[in-house]
Amino acid sequence: QVQLVESGGGLVQPGGSLRLSCTASLSIFNCDAMGWYRQAPGKQRELVARITNGGSIHYADFVKGRFTISRDNAKNTVYLQMNSLKPEDTAVYYCNCRLTQNYWGQGTQVTVSS
Repeated sequence: QVQLVESGGGLVQPGGSLRLSCTASLSIFNCDAMGWYRQAPGKQRELVARITNGGSIHYADFVKGRFTISRDNAKNTVYLQMNSLKPEDTAVYYCNCRLTQNYWGQGTQVTVSS
């Protein structure tokens, strides 16, 4: 059983920044990939960014140039640095570990509003 704990969400004004953290209960090398997803009210969960075990990174078009995913293997932690936040970035952000099945964290709320 993999446990993922997210932190770092909150309320921020448009144009502001937040950094999300996701700490896993096992070495993140065990995950084929780790990713950040988000789900806004009334919408489907969508991929924001993903980093594979080999270090390949993929970003959704709507965050390119604004968000950065990174990992600290020694801390079993993946980060999502979010800059130039927009109101449409408001959502619950979930961490994901892809193994033989997908594991999810409990989510952290990000609200972008003035």
